[in-house]
Amino acid sequence: MPEPSFIQILLALLCGGFVSFMLGMIGGGGSILAIPLLLYVVGLHNAHAAIGTAALAVAASAYLNMIPHARAGRVRWDAAFTFAASGVLGAALGSSLGKLVDGHRLLDYFAGLMCIVAVLMLRSTPSDAEASRAGASRRYPQLCGTGLGAGGLSGFFGIGGGFLIVPGLMFAAQMQIVEAIGTSLFAVGSFGLTTAINYSISGDVDWPVAAVFVLGGTVGGWMGARAAGRLAHRRGTLNRVFAGVIVLVAGYMLMHASQG
Repeated sequence: MPEPSFIQILLALLCGGFVSFMLGMIGGGGSILAIPLLLYVVGLHNAHAAIGTAALAVAASAYLNMIPHARAGRVRWDAAFTFAASGVLGAALGSSLGKLVDGHRLLDYFAGLMCIVAVLMLRSTPSDAEASRAGASRRYPQLCGTGLGAGGLSGFFGIGGGFLIVPGLMFAAQMQIVEAIGTSLFAVGSFGLTTAINYSISGDVDWPVAAVFVLGGTVGGWMGARAAGRLAHRRGTLNRVFAGVIVLVAGYMLMHASQG
């Protein structure tokens, strides 16, 4: 791949900060925001290269963004390890299949799935009592099954999968959304890294752009985690923000597909 220009490096730095802010605040939106930005703003011209680069950058950002959430006690490690372990297998299988499908078509399919997730997110939220009673140790089958499915879809679509993982954790472990966001970042990083490794084998990762993207995301992720902590005290606010971002991005993707 050609060396990125100074303008591309600057744009990747700014886009990385924005994407990491959203990832730290809502636990999702990493790759599904990064891929269009890499294609249409930074200027990568190959869809699969954008998918592989985004997967690597978002994986690194997710692990970094998890640190402030963990310090605030918003990561449930038992659920994180269980969900990620099963999901990595799904991501490996899904990404192998996804490389066989046209990259732009994958985004079209995922836009429709995002709209369904947004509706489900707005329907219900587990209460504090339910969340406190629902220990992950009693929910290993649900966590493994949901993790395998979310990982498979994440790998197939070439995304970190936060839009799937956060609702999946809320469903499987009856978490409050702010806990699901913090916990999801471990799985987002694990799924994204698995996908990135698979794509890198095919030469579909732009390493310099990915490194700059992660650098820009360092400050953005810290700000996003602080925003998540503040919004968590307003019941339902994070759910609405999460669903709203999903709908906006899905709408943009569908509009772009119709124009193409």
